[in-house]
Amino acid sequence: MALQALRDELVYYYGYSQGRSFSISDLFSKTSAKLISQATSLMAKPLPLLSFLAVPFFGSSSTTVSLAFFLLTWVTLVSTHDPLYLELVGTFAVRMIFFVLPSIAVLGFDTLIPSLSASIKTRGAAQLPTQLSSRRLRNVIFVSIFNVAFSVLVQGLCDFVLTEVFNIRSAIRVSKIPPAPWPTMVKEVLYGLVCRGFLHYFIHRDILHASPRDSILARWHADWAHSLRHPFSLASAYDHPVCHLLTDWAPLYLSTLFFRFHVMTWYILTAIVSLEQFFIYSGYSVLPSQILLAGMAKRTDSHHTTGGKGNYGNWGVLDWVFSTGCAGDADVVDDVQEEADRRGVRQRAANMMEGTGDRIRRSNDKARRSPSQGRRRNQRQAA
Repeated sequence: MALQALRDELVYYYGYSQGRSFSISDLFSKTSAKLISQATSLMAKPLPLLSFLAVPFFGSSSTTVSLAFFLLTWVTLVSTHDPLYLELVGTFAVRMIFFVLPSIAVLGFDTLIPSLSASIKTRGAAQLPTQLSSRRLRNVIFVSIFNVAFSVLVQGLCDFVLTEVFNIRSAIRVSKIPPAPWPTMVKEVLYGLVCRGFLHYFIHRDILHASPRDSILARWHADWAHSLRHPFSLASAYDHPVCHLLTDWAPLYLSTLFFRFHVMTWYILTAIVSLEQFFIYSGYSVLPSQILLAGMAKRTDSHHTTGGKGNYGNWGVLDWVFSTGCAGDADVVDDVQEEADRRGVRQRAANMMEGTGDRIRRSNDKARRSPSQGRRRNQRQAA
């Protein structure tokens, strides 16, 4: 009996251990499959946007295929995912692709090859991130990336409150059919950039650069953003989180809320603003546009060098209108004139006008000769 009981106990524990190991391995396999599925789903979210942005780079037949692929993928995503989920994941993906990852790559270049980087910086080695201590640099990187993620989180919270608490429509429109690229989306992008420019300028000038003694926001902005005299691309998001929301996120979001743009327009606006921040805070003297972007970068650098005494807008138009530019800096009108001269716009316009005048004179001469030629032909026929 004792042996039988012992054998039963061994069989029981053997079966228990087998079932336990099976459940653990089964749980592990299911968890792994779930994680892989979520990662694949997350990676697939930016595909419609990337295919849409790639359309201009293909020929006519490829453009048709790309548009068809984009529409099919987009309709599938909208049909199978929550609109708020698509909005937030897409926004985060755009910010990562067009701002965070390029900024980290440039930061690595500045850190690993400082001599080469300094040779193309406007102020040389003074603008290298390596001028900061390692602890300070890590803090700037952490705060900047946190602010990017925090703004996306606040955006999601705002849309959740609008739709679930107040039961009204979301700030950003998500539909299966995106607006036509021309002219609807182009006009929406222009409206968004203009409104964002106005809001950014006045918030930056009148709230964050008010007297620090009277405004805690101005103190935060001075202690955080303006603690860096020569910021680099990633540091364009380095500020107190509340100040970052006011200057970087709120102007674009409020513009979108007012017009209720489509989510695709929101993606494009976010990509443009992200690239703008990446370039004008880079400190490089070599930029895609050697005049306009370079002028914006110089004015941004002067804003930080002077401790915020001017150049409150990124484009410089409102600083020119309200005379709030830093002393000694070229304004946006100077940039446009220099860009026009560099591209020979004036010379081409003069040549065009001269060619038009020549054609008009030749036409008039031909018209004057026609009656006399007709009379001579009639006289010959009569003779």
